[in-house]
Amino acid sequence: MGVNSGSKMITVEEREMVRDLILLPYIDTMVAKSLKEMELHHNVLSRAYLTAGRYIQKRVIQEAYHLRQELKRRDIKVVEDMQDDFITHNMIFCRGYQERFGLTRDVMRTEISLRLTRYTTELAEALRGQLDNP
Repeated sequence: MGVNSGSKMITVEEREMVRDLILLPYIDTMVAKSLKEMELHHNVLSRAYLTAGRYIQKRVIQEAYHLRQELKRRDIKVVEDMQDDFITHNMIFCRGYQERFGLTRDVMRTEISLRLTRYTTELAEALRGQLDNP
């Protein structure tokens, strides 16, 4: 059996994984929209911006894939339930136990901003490494 096979309750770590899995499609949509806008408005740095955006989009897709695999391994399934103006609700099915999980728009906005900052920092560090090691 998988991790936490003795407990049906979702752990704090698993709840964070669920939150991230819910947020990643929103980030992907935002990045894709920005990439489309950038493709329409050319400037001197368009190629650099597009490359950075594609890097971030690739990281988002990779992270979502890994989260889905890990949650599946832990016998956790997340299903979108409903949305209203302020809260997005999902159902979590965790080792036979189920619960409703809600995220407010404000929390989502903050978490998305933090995540985009992390991806941008990763990219900057990778570029810095390339520039430091010619």
